[in-house]
Amino acid sequence: MSTDTRADEGGSVLARPLDWLETQSEEVYAYVLLVPAFLLLAVVAFYPLIETFRFSLLADAIASADPFGEFVGLDNYVALLTGDTNFTQQFVSVSLSGSFPFVGFGAPFLQQAIFVTLAFAILSVLFETTIGFGQALVLDQDFYGRRWVRVAIIIPWAIPIVIQAMIFFLLFNPTIGFGTEFMRWLGVFGNTPLSSSSDSFVIVLVADIWKTTAFMALLILAGLQSIDRGLYDVAKVSGASPWQRFKYITLPLVAPALLVAMLFRTMDAMRIYGLIDATAGCETVPSLTCLVIIALNESRRWATASSVAFLTAVVISAFVVVYLVALRNSDGGVA
Repeated sequence: MSTDTRADEGGSVLARPLDWLETQSEEVYAYVLLVPAFLLLAVVAFYPLIETFRFSLLADAIASADPFGEFVGLDNYVALLTGDTNFTQQFVSVSLSGSFPFVGFGAPFLQQAIFVTLAFAILSVLFETTIGFGQALVLDQDFYGRRWVRVAIIIPWAIPIVIQAMIFFLLFNPTIGFGTEFMRWLGVFGNTPLSSSSDSFVIVLVADIWKTTAFMALLILAGLQSIDRGLYDVAKVSGASPWQRFKYITLPLVAPALLVAMLFRTMDAMRIYGLIDATAGCETVPSLTCLVIIALNESRRWATASSVAFLTAVVISAFVVVYLVALRNSDGGVA
Protein backbone atom coordinates (compact mmCIF):
# COMPACT_ATOMS: atom_id res chain seq x y z
CA MET A 1 0.00 0.00 0.00
CA SER A 2 1.40 3.39 -0.96
CA THR A 3 2.04 6.25 1.44
CA ASP A 4 -0.66 8.40 -0.19
CA THR A 5 -3.23 5.63 0.24
CA ARG A 6 -2.42 5.23 3.93
CA ALA A 7 -2.62 9.00 4.39
CA ASP A 8 -6.01 9.10 2.68
CA GLU A 9 -7.30 6.26 4.87
CA GLY A 10 -5.96 7.93 8.02
CA GLY A 11 -7.56 11.20 7.02
CA SER A 12 -10.89 9.54 6.35
CA VAL A 13 -10.82 7.81 9.73
CA LEU A 14 -10.23 11.14 11.44
CA ALA A 15 -12.77 12.92 9.22
CA ARG A 16 -15.67 10.63 10.19
CA PRO A 17 -15.85 11.64 13.88
CA LEU A 18 -15.23 15.27 12.94
CA ASP A 19 -18.09 15.17 10.45
CA TRP A 20 -20.32 13.58 13.08
CA LEU A 21 -19.32 16.25 15.61
CA GLU A 22 -20.24 19.04 13.21
CA THR A 23 -23.80 17.72 12.96
CA GLN A 24 -24.34 17.74 16.74
CA SER A 25 -25.81 20.49 18.87
CA GLU A 26 -23.67 22.92 20.85
CA GLU A 27 -24.55 21.10 24.09
CA VAL A 28 -23.30 17.74 22.75
CA TYR A 29 -20.20 19.47 21.34
CA ALA A 30 -19.46 20.96 24.78
CA TYR A 31 -19.78 17.57 26.49
CA VAL A 32 -17.44 15.97 23.95
CA LEU A 33 -14.83 18.61 24.69
CA LEU A 34 -15.21 17.89 28.41
CA VAL A 35 -14.55 14.15 28.00
CA PRO A 36 -10.77 14.48 28.68
CA ALA A 37 -11.49 16.48 31.83
CA PHE A 38 -14.01 13.87 32.99
CA LEU A 39 -11.48 11.07 32.41
CA LEU A 40 -8.84 12.95 34.38
CA LEU A 41 -11.31 13.59 37.18
CA ALA A 42 -12.19 9.90 37.27
CA VAL A 43 -8.52 8.99 37.68
CA VAL A 44 -7.52 11.57 40.29
CA ALA A 45 -10.78 11.82 42.26
CA PHE A 46 -13.27 9.01 41.78
CA TYR A 47 -10.79 6.13 41.83
CA PRO A 48 -9.25 7.15 45.19
CA LEU A 49 -12.75 7.64 46.59
CA ILE A 50 -13.79 4.16 45.49
CA GLU A 51 -10.62 2.69 46.98
CA THR A 52 -11.25 4.54 50.24
CA PHE A 53 -14.73 3.04 50.43
CA ARG A 54 -13.31 -0.42 49.72
CA PHE A 55 -10.74 -0.04 52.50
CA SER A 56 -13.48 1.10 54.89
CA LEU A 57 -15.18 -2.28 54.50
CA LEU A 58 -12.13 -4.07 55.91
CA ALA A 59 -11.12 -4.61 59.53
CA ASP A 60 -8.31 -2.80 61.30
CA ALA A 61 -5.19 -4.93 61.69
CA ILE A 62 -3.34 -2.97 64.35
CA ALA A 63 -0.92 -5.71 65.40
CA SER A 64 -0.24 -6.94 61.88
CA ALA A 65 2.22 -5.71 59.28
CA ASP A 66 -0.72 -5.41 56.89
CA PRO A 67 -2.78 -2.33 57.90
CA PHE A 68 -6.03 -3.98 56.78
CA GLY A 69 -7.69 -7.17 57.94
CA GLU A 70 -10.59 -9.27 56.74
CA PHE A 71 -13.81 -8.04 55.15
CA VAL A 72 -16.26 -6.79 57.80
CA GLY A 73 -18.79 -4.92 55.69
CA LEU A 74 -20.33 -1.88 57.38
CA ASP A 75 -19.09 -2.71 60.89
CA ASN A 76 -16.69 0.24 60.92
CA TYR A 77 -19.52 2.64 60.08
CA VAL A 78 -21.74 1.10 62.76
CA ALA A 79 -18.98 1.51 65.36
CA LEU A 80 -18.48 5.11 64.32
CA LEU A 81 -22.12 6.16 64.26
CA THR A 82 -23.13 4.37 67.46
CA GLY A 83 -20.11 5.51 69.48
CA ASP A 84 -19.05 2.02 70.46
CA THR A 85 -17.21 2.23 73.81
CA ASN A 86 -14.59 -0.32 72.78
CA PHE A 87 -13.98 1.67 69.65
CA THR A 88 -13.55 5.04 71.36
CA GLN A 89 -11.12 3.57 73.89
CA GLN A 90 -8.76 2.77 71.04
CA PHE A 91 -8.10 6.49 70.60
CA VAL A 92 -5.44 6.69 73.26
CA SER A 93 -3.80 10.08 73.85
CA VAL A 94 -7.08 11.80 72.99
CA SER A 95 -8.86 13.60 75.82
CA LEU A 96 -11.11 16.53 75.01
CA SER A 97 -10.47 19.47 77.30
CA GLY A 98 -13.87 21.05 77.59
CA SER A 99 -17.16 20.65 75.83
CA PHE A 100 -19.11 22.25 73.03
CA PRO A 101 -22.62 23.73 73.19
CA PHE A 102 -25.30 21.06 72.81
CA VAL A 103 -22.58 18.36 72.74
CA GLY A 104 -21.78 16.76 76.06
CA PHE A 105 -18.25 16.03 77.19
CA GLY A 106 -18.97 12.32 77.19
CA ALA A 107 -20.38 12.30 73.66
CA PRO A 108 -18.80 9.95 71.10
CA PHE A 109 -15.71 11.38 69.47
CA LEU A 110 -17.32 11.24 66.01
CA GLN A 111 -20.27 13.27 67.28
CA GLN A 112 -17.86 15.91 68.57
CA ALA A 113 -16.02 15.94 65.23
CA ILE A 114 -19.22 16.26 63.18
CA PHE A 115 -20.43 19.13 65.37
CA VAL A 116 -17.12 20.99 65.08
CA THR A 117 -16.92 20.49 61.31
CA LEU A 118 -20.49 21.57 60.56
CA ALA A 119 -20.45 24.48 63.01
CA PHE A 120 -17.13 25.71 61.66
CA ALA A 121 -18.23 25.42 58.03
CA ILE A 122 -21.58 27.17 58.56
CA LEU A 123 -20.27 29.99 60.75
CA SER A 124 -17.09 30.64 58.77
CA VAL A 125 -18.88 30.71 55.41
CA LEU A 126 -21.64 32.94 56.85
CA PHE A 127 -19.26 35.53 58.28
CA GLU A 128 -16.80 35.39 55.38
CA THR A 129 -19.57 35.80 52.81
CA THR A 130 -21.14 38.72 54.65
CA ILE A 131 -17.87 40.55 55.28
CA GLY A 132 -16.49 39.65 51.85
CA PHE A 133 -19.65 40.94 50.17
CA GLY A 134 -19.24 44.24 51.97
CA GLN A 135 -15.59 44.48 50.97
CA ALA A 136 -16.45 43.65 47.35
CA LEU A 137 -19.10 46.38 47.25
CA VAL A 138 -16.54 48.90 48.51
CA LEU A 139 -13.84 47.76 46.07
CA ASP A 140 -16.33 47.93 43.20
CA GLN A 141 -16.54 51.71 43.64
CA ASP A 142 -14.15 54.24 42.15
CA PHE A 143 -12.17 56.07 44.83
CA TYR A 144 -8.64 57.27 45.41
CA GLY A 145 -6.32 54.55 46.76
CA ARG A 146 -8.54 51.64 45.74
CA ARG A 147 -5.48 49.70 44.53
CA TRP A 148 -3.84 49.90 47.97
CA VAL A 149 -7.04 48.89 49.70
CA ARG A 150 -7.18 45.78 47.52
CA VAL A 151 -3.61 44.93 48.46
CA ALA A 152 -4.38 45.39 52.16
CA ILE A 153 -7.38 43.04 51.91
CA ILE A 154 -5.41 40.37 50.05
CA ILE A 155 -2.43 40.30 52.46
CA PRO A 156 -4.06 38.01 55.09
CA TRP A 157 -5.05 35.54 52.36
CA ALA A 158 -1.43 35.40 51.16
CA ILE A 159 -0.10 34.35 54.57
CA PRO A 160 0.59 30.57 54.81
CA ILE A 161 -1.66 28.62 57.15
CA VAL A 162 1.16 27.64 59.51
CA ILE A 163 2.27 31.26 59.97
CA GLN A 164 -1.34 32.35 60.37
CA ALA A 165 -1.89 29.70 63.04
CA MET A 166 1.30 30.68 64.83
CA ILE A 167 0.16 34.33 64.90
CA PHE A 168 -3.06 33.42 66.69
CA PHE A 169 -1.30 30.85 68.89
CA LEU A 170 1.08 33.54 70.16
CA LEU A 171 -1.74 36.09 70.37
CA PHE A 172 -3.72 33.91 72.77
CA ASN A 173 -0.83 32.23 74.55
CA PRO A 174 -1.58 32.56 78.29
CA THR A 175 1.94 33.76 79.16
CA ILE A 176 2.96 36.09 76.30
CA GLY A 177 -0.21 36.78 74.30
CA PHE A 178 -1.98 40.09 74.95
CA GLY A 179 -5.17 38.73 73.33
CA THR A 180 -5.80 36.40 76.27
CA GLU A 181 -5.68 39.19 78.83
CA PHE A 182 -8.03 41.38 76.80
CA MET A 183 -10.59 38.64 76.17
CA ARG A 184 -10.41 37.56 79.81
CA TRP A 185 -11.05 41.17 80.84
CA LEU A 186 -14.15 41.13 78.62
CA GLY A 187 -15.23 37.90 80.30
CA VAL A 188 -15.23 35.94 77.03
CA PHE A 189 -12.29 33.55 77.56
CA GLY A 190 -10.84 31.75 80.53
CA ASN A 191 -7.25 31.81 81.75
CA THR A 192 -6.05 29.27 79.17
CA PRO A 193 -8.20 29.63 76.04
CA LEU A 194 -6.01 27.33 73.91
CA SER A 195 -6.71 24.51 76.36
CA SER A 196 -10.48 24.95 76.25
CA SER A 197 -12.40 23.37 73.39
CA SER A 198 -15.03 26.11 73.16
CA ASP A 199 -12.53 28.98 73.45
CA SER A 200 -10.15 27.39 70.95
CA PHE A 201 -13.00 26.87 68.52
CA VAL A 202 -13.73 30.61 68.58
CA ILE A 203 -10.03 31.41 68.07
CA VAL A 204 -9.78 29.07 65.08
CA LEU A 205 -13.00 30.49 63.63
CA VAL A 206 -11.76 34.09 63.94
CA ALA A 207 -8.38 33.13 62.46
CA ASP A 208 -10.06 31.56 59.44
CA ILE A 209 -12.39 34.52 58.93
CA TRP A 210 -9.43 36.91 59.12
CA LYS A 211 -7.57 34.99 56.43
CA THR A 212 -10.21 33.73 53.99
CA THR A 213 -12.59 36.70 53.79
CA ALA A 214 -10.34 38.12 51.06
CA PHE A 215 -10.94 35.01 48.94
CA MET A 216 -14.70 35.57 49.10
CA ALA A 217 -14.31 39.28 48.40
CA LEU A 218 -12.26 38.69 45.25
CA LEU A 219 -14.69 36.13 43.80
CA ILE A 220 -17.73 38.29 44.57
CA LEU A 221 -15.93 41.35 43.17
CA ALA A 222 -15.43 39.48 39.88
CA GLY A 223 -19.18 38.89 39.75
CA LEU A 224 -19.94 42.53 40.54
CA GLN A 225 -17.67 43.82 37.79
CA SER A 226 -19.40 41.60 35.22
CA ILE A 227 -22.70 43.47 35.73
CA ASP A 228 -23.60 45.90 32.95
CA ARG A 229 -23.23 49.42 34.40
CA GLY A 230 -25.93 50.67 32.06
CA LEU A 231 -28.52 48.91 34.22
CA TYR A 232 -27.65 51.17 37.15
CA ASP A 233 -27.89 54.27 34.97
CA VAL A 234 -31.37 53.26 33.79
CA ALA A 235 -32.40 52.52 37.39
CA LYS A 236 -31.17 55.94 38.55
CA VAL A 237 -33.10 57.69 35.79
CA SER A 238 -36.19 55.72 36.79
CA GLY A 239 -35.81 56.99 40.35
CA ALA A 240 -34.70 53.73 42.01
CA SER A 241 -33.13 54.14 45.44
CA PRO A 242 -29.70 52.63 46.29
CA TRP A 243 -31.43 49.80 48.17
CA GLN A 244 -33.71 49.08 45.21
CA ARG A 245 -30.74 49.03 42.84
CA PHE A 246 -28.99 46.57 45.15
CA LYS A 247 -32.07 44.38 45.62
CA TYR A 248 -33.24 44.19 42.00
CA ILE A 249 -29.95 44.50 40.07
CA THR A 250 -26.88 43.72 42.16
CA LEU A 251 -28.11 40.80 44.24
CA PRO A 252 -29.84 38.78 41.47
CA LEU A 253 -27.03 39.24 38.96
CA VAL A 254 -24.22 38.50 41.41
CA ALA A 255 -26.03 35.46 42.88
CA PRO A 256 -24.32 32.86 40.61
CA ALA A 257 -20.83 34.17 41.47
CA LEU A 258 -21.82 34.37 45.13
CA LEU A 259 -23.04 30.76 45.20
CA VAL A 260 -19.89 29.52 43.43
CA ALA A 261 -17.73 31.35 45.98
CA MET A 262 -19.74 29.84 48.85
CA LEU A 263 -19.47 26.40 47.27
CA PHE A 264 -15.67 26.56 47.06
CA ARG A 265 -15.38 27.97 50.57
CA THR A 266 -17.72 25.39 52.10
CA MET A 267 -15.80 22.49 50.59
CA ASP A 268 -12.57 23.95 51.95
CA ALA A 269 -14.05 24.62 55.39
CA MET A 270 -15.35 21.05 55.67
CA ARG A 271 -11.76 19.83 55.29
CA ILE A 272 -10.32 22.06 58.03
CA TYR A 273 -7.23 20.55 59.62
CA GLY A 274 -4.00 22.55 59.34
CA LEU A 275 -5.28 25.65 61.12
CA ILE A 276 -6.70 23.59 63.98
CA ASP A 277 -3.62 21.42 64.39
CA ALA A 278 -1.18 24.35 64.40
CA THR A 279 -3.29 26.57 66.67
CA ALA A 280 -4.98 24.49 69.36
CA GLY A 281 -4.47 20.86 68.35
CA CYS A 282 -6.90 18.22 67.16
CA GLU A 283 -7.33 16.89 70.70
CA THR A 284 -8.84 20.23 71.73
CA VAL A 285 -10.86 21.09 68.61
CA PRO A 286 -11.54 17.84 66.74
CA SER A 287 -12.83 17.94 63.17
CA LEU A 288 -13.61 15.10 60.79
CA THR A 289 -10.26 15.50 59.07
CA CYS A 290 -8.56 15.59 62.47
CA LEU A 291 -10.30 12.32 63.29
CA VAL A 292 -8.82 10.75 60.14
CA ILE A 293 -5.31 11.86 61.16
CA ILE A 294 -5.80 10.63 64.73
CA ALA A 295 -7.01 7.24 63.50
CA LEU A 296 -3.96 6.94 61.24
CA ASN A 297 -1.16 8.33 63.38
CA GLU A 298 -2.19 7.63 66.96
CA SER A 299 -4.29 4.49 66.71
CA ARG A 300 -2.95 2.94 63.49
CA ARG A 301 -6.53 2.16 62.48
CA TRP A 302 -6.34 2.47 58.70
CA ALA A 303 -9.76 1.00 57.95
CA THR A 304 -11.42 3.26 60.51
CA ALA A 305 -9.63 6.26 59.03
CA SER A 306 -10.95 5.25 55.61
CA SER A 307 -14.47 5.09 57.03
CA VAL A 308 -14.24 8.60 58.49
CA ALA A 309 -12.70 9.92 55.26
CA PHE A 310 -15.54 8.46 53.19
CA LEU A 311 -18.16 9.83 55.58
CA THR A 312 -16.53 13.24 55.24
CA ALA A 313 -16.72 12.97 51.46
CA VAL A 314 -20.43 12.08 51.70
CA VAL A 315 -21.16 15.10 53.91
CA ILE A 316 -19.25 17.42 51.56
CA SER A 317 -21.10 15.95 48.57
CA ALA A 318 -24.43 16.70 50.24
CA PHE A 319 -23.44 20.36 50.60
CA VAL A 320 -22.26 20.44 46.99
CA VAL A 321 -25.62 19.11 45.77
CA VAL A 322 -27.47 21.80 47.74
CA TYR A 323 -25.32 24.53 46.24
CA LEU A 324 -25.67 23.16 42.72
CA VAL A 325 -29.46 23.06 43.04
CA ALA A 326 -29.45 26.63 44.34
CA LEU A 327 -27.16 27.68 41.51
CA ARG A 328 -29.40 26.00 38.95
CA ASN A 329 -32.45 27.79 40.31
CA SER A 330 -30.79 31.22 40.54
CA ASP A 331 -31.25 33.79 37.82
CA GLY A 332 -28.44 33.35 35.34
CA GLY A 333 -27.53 29.98 36.81
CA VAL A 334 -26.83 26.80 34.95
CA ALA A 335 -29.92 25.63 33.13
